Amino acid sequence: MYQTIYHRASSVDEAASLFAKGSEAKFLAGGQTLLPVMKQRLAAPSDVIDLGKIKELIGIEASGDTLTIKAATPHYDVATSDTAKKAIPALAYLASLIGDPAVRYRGTIGGSLANNDPAADYPAATLALGATIKTNKRTIAADDYFKGLFSTALEDGEIITQVSFPVPAKAGYAKFPHPASRFALTGVFVAQTKSGEIRVAATGASQSGVMRVPAIEAALKANWSPSAIDSVSISASGLLSDIHGSSDYRANLVKVMAQRAVAAAA
Repeated sequence: MYQTIYHRASSVDEAASLFAKGSEAKFLAGGQTLLPVMKQRLAAPSDVIDLGKIKELIGIEASGDTLTIKAATPHYDVATSDTAKKAIPALAYLASLIGDPAVRYRGTIGGSLANNDPAADYPAATLALGATIKTNKRTIAADDYFKGLFSTALEDGEIITQVSFPVPAKAGYAKFPHPASRFALTGVFVAQTKSGEIRVAATGASQSGVMRVPAIEAALKANWSPSAIDSVSISASGLLSDIHGSSDYRANLVKVMAQRAVAAAA
């Protein structure tokens, strides 16, 4: 057995201070990854610092052309938020597909992005919408945030405080979920910005985590329709191949999910 000291922080500053004092401290958001890993004895933090009750980290706001979601906001709140549904319907829909009800009630957007699971849903939306991740130290553009498998630009002890999404002209999301975990075998988020830029991001497909899909972006720039993707060729190189599906299978899923996302875009 090992000893872990649990702390319930009341502010971001307090959480950062507690982290600095711990020898092997970990932040706890919704606990959907950290707690299972601790149960399996794959992590033994000296201190667990709970961010879930920090009021400044909870809430959803729309201002102008930006939807801002605070980091400790549960998936359920995003999925059912009238503000989110009005600003970016595809993002609220994405949140409704995450896990099961228990996961949606506990899991948070900040925890998902900090963990950066290669099959998580939020990274696809964050990258495709060109979101901005704000922390207690700085602001990071989505294009600079995702660094690879379970890897991000976050520094040790850095806390995500909110994510700001530019409201697009159109956006859609579709995923082929694993029947047990509900993680994406492949999920694709498509977005057309108000300036006309096309951004497409896929999750669950690449060995290095969430990725942009330039070939589909180019096709949709020429013609925003599902049929425009028919002639696109997606290389299987660098894509995941496991017991759930080969790299060729996932390459095809990228196309199919992109077509469904475009068809659903609003």
